Amino acid sequence: MTASTSSPTPADDPKRYVGLGTDEAERQAHRRGWSTVRTVPPGAILTMEYLAGRLNLEVEDDTVQRAWSG
Repeated sequence: MTASTSSPTPADDPKRYVGLGTDEAERQAHRRGWSTVRTVPPGAILTMEYLAGRLNLEVEDDTVQRAWSG
């Protein structure tokens, strides 16, 4: 696993996005400094590639169920 250093990870707690609607979560994330916001459905198969500055949002029924950086 290699960390990217091109975009720093904001000092922001990903847990704050849980429960928000998808559009609102994406708006807030970009406003708080996340360079990339990726939305995925529950159970999606993802690569283990770590990308600094990326916020991952697991979304079901247009609501964030889980959020994590990388």
